[in-house]
Amino acid sequence: MSWRSFERELAEAKRRFDTDLLRFPVDGPWDEVAYWDPVPAVRVFGGLGDGRWEDRSRLAVPGPVYAGETDTGLNGPYYLPAAVLSGEDGCEFVYRQPVNLREVAALAEVAACEPQGGYASDGDHHWTPESVRAWWRERGAVREWIAAELALGDAGQNEEAALRAYAEHLDGGGLEAYLRGYVYWLAEGREPLLGRPLPVL
Repeated sequence: MSWRSFERELAEAKRRFDTDLLRFPVDGPWDEVAYWDPVPAVRVFGGLGDGRWEDRSRLAVPGPVYAGETDTGLNGPYYLPAAVLSGEDGCEFVYRQPVNLREVAALAEVAACEPQGGYASDGDHHWTPESVRAWWRERGAVREWIAAELALGDAGQNEEAALRAYAEHLDGGGLEAYLRGYVYWLAEGREPLLGRPLPVL
């Protein structure tokens, strides 16, 4: 198979991936809460894998879903650049947690295609309000990594648009709002309704 044929086949697989996801809604009960627990939905898809907490990247955002050791084929960053990047060791990591059923479905599909089964959804058993706040305080190290990756240009493992999306998620308020809701979930064990006061980071 020629390289051009391979690229066409890969692009067609990505188109099918994106099209298949349209079956799943983006609107739903998750719109009524400041943090939605995706783990029950993950179970409907049969789980994500058996990744080890100890193997997760320091670059991964806090939340229930993470990747431990994965292969270095870049499938996740290719098929789901809106949520997955390749880290310092070439393994994948989740930089945007799923907030609706379509995003859960997308991560479940990426995880199902991961040869080492390195994804997992038991982050709630490991994160605490204190450790989430500690990660947030050290987010400057993530900014530095993003800047270094962007400086590599085409020599890097990640697409520029995906790296800039992570930077925007980190500094544009979206991740802070998510983590405040997540800290509430960890502390209270229930989803906070919209408008409810949330813990500070």
